[in-house]
Amino acid sequence: MKSSKFFITALESSVDRSDFDCGVEPLNRYFTTQVGQDIKRRITSCFIATHSDGDIAGFYTLAAASIALKDLPSNLTKKLPRYPSVPAVRLGRLAVSVSYRGRGLGAALLADALTRSLQADIAAYAMLVNAKDETAAKFYEHHGFMATKEDPDILYLPLATAKQILSKQ
Repeated sequence: MKSSKFFITALESSVDRSDFDCGVEPLNRYFTTQVGQDIKRRITSCFIATHSDGDIAGFYTLAAASIALKDLPSNLTKKLPRYPSVPAVRLGRLAVSVSYRGRGLGAALLADALTRSLQADIAAYAMLVNAKDETAAKFYEHHGFMATKEDPDILYLPLATAKQILSKQ
């Protein structure tokens, strides 16, 4: 078994992504053929986990977003400005190569995404994710995300809560 040393960095155009396989064809296709264009157009940022042997073990994308106040519970909205929405960071895609599953890399990628969001110069209230299926929703719920009122497949985690969670790790 290979050691589990990973380095998370921003994806550069020179990185060969052609062999990445997470077992989910739409994610594979996006990562191997489209993410570069989205980065160039400033639609998303992409970060990769590279194993010490050079393999791409996983990736995630981040983009600007907003969350409507009507989608949040009243105990949160009463503490927020009365705008129609508040700024958020969207975790657009997160995938781990089938070769590196079961090593906690998904959680490590999520923690890195939350840390980057907390350190960003542009403020955001929460991180949003669109869970593609029940397994993904359970993963995010396990890490503290909650479903919005309007759509149970859209989950959010206030970044103040993320900061508390990360400080305990």
